[in-house]
Amino acid sequence: MSRKRSPQPTPAELQVLQALWKMQPATVRDVHEHMTADRPGAYTTTLKFLQIMLEKGLVTREESQRSHVYKAAVTEEEVQRDLATDLVQRAFGGSAAGLVMQVLGGKKASSKELAQIRRFLDEMEGRKK
Repeated sequence: MSRKRSPQPTPAELQVLQALWKMQPATVRDVHEHMTADRPGAYTTTLKFLQIMLEKGLVTREESQRSHVYKAAVTEEEVQRDLATDLVQRAFGGSAAGLVMQVLGGKKASSKELAQIRRFLDEMEGRKK
């Protein structure tokens, strides 16, 4: 059974989602202050992103208070899985092994990360038996 995929967020929308995953629920002002902590940006831009993301189904909005309160409608795991699946399809011809080898070949993984990967692979092997 395949699940319905949410629309993929743009890079800017992904930043908004990352702020919401940390803070939710949050007002536009909360999200704006979080996103502009290290680089300036316009409040109206943050508001427009949230409005567009609401239309796309990436966030929900509670309108019962004076300030609208937003929550992510998608989990971080869902977005990561969808983005990774798309990357594997587009850049690696559907080969998850190709992605993993490229990532591990280009960045030195710590022994802790390698141990996590081994445990994950062992779990995957166990499920197939």
